[in-house]
Amino acid sequence: MIYIYNDYGGTHTTALAAAYHLNKLPINRKLTKDEILTTDYFNKLQTSDMGKLIFHGVDENGHPVYTVGRGSSKVVVPALKNLSILLQDRYKADETIVYSNTSPTVPLAMTIGGFLSRRLKLDFIGVPLLVLGAKQCCKNVIQLVIHTKKAEKSKDGSIIVLENKNVPISRVEDRT
Repeated sequence: MIYIYNDYGGTHTTALAAAYHLNKLPINRKLTKDEILTTDYFNKLQTSDMGKLIFHGVDENGHPVYTVGRGSSKVVVPALKNLSILLQDRYKADETIVYSNTSPTVPLAMTIGGFLSRRLKLDFIGVPLLVLGAKQCCKNVIQLVIHTKKAEKSKDGSIIVLENKNVPISRVEDRT
């Protein structure tokens, strides 16, 4: 089993999802500013990193966890899926690969903060918005990771693409 979390930039909700998946962040409470900002790759990737698979670690079951930023392209995940199928067929591999979209968890504060910080280099405005957004969406990211891990019950050798549009994600942002 290989897990690959993806979204637009690959540096915010994907980084949080990978950290939750790898048990690097607490799931029983809201994250602190320090925990958010020290999460591996959180707000650290550049536009030039889009499309690169970033390895985050191996989970408790021995499964590698990656992230990828896909930019505005709608073809990155289908291309990765087709490449995965080709490689599995060619090399007779039976490794299940799960592509999990974290975009449904992204709150407005994170979208604006990411744009200001990563694109405009205005960290003094963008980073506080990113922290606010991360605090707002942490419960949703945890739910998404739980949903993603359940995909492991699929048959060996399958390629699973989770858009996560129907995951029980709260559309009301938690402001506490």
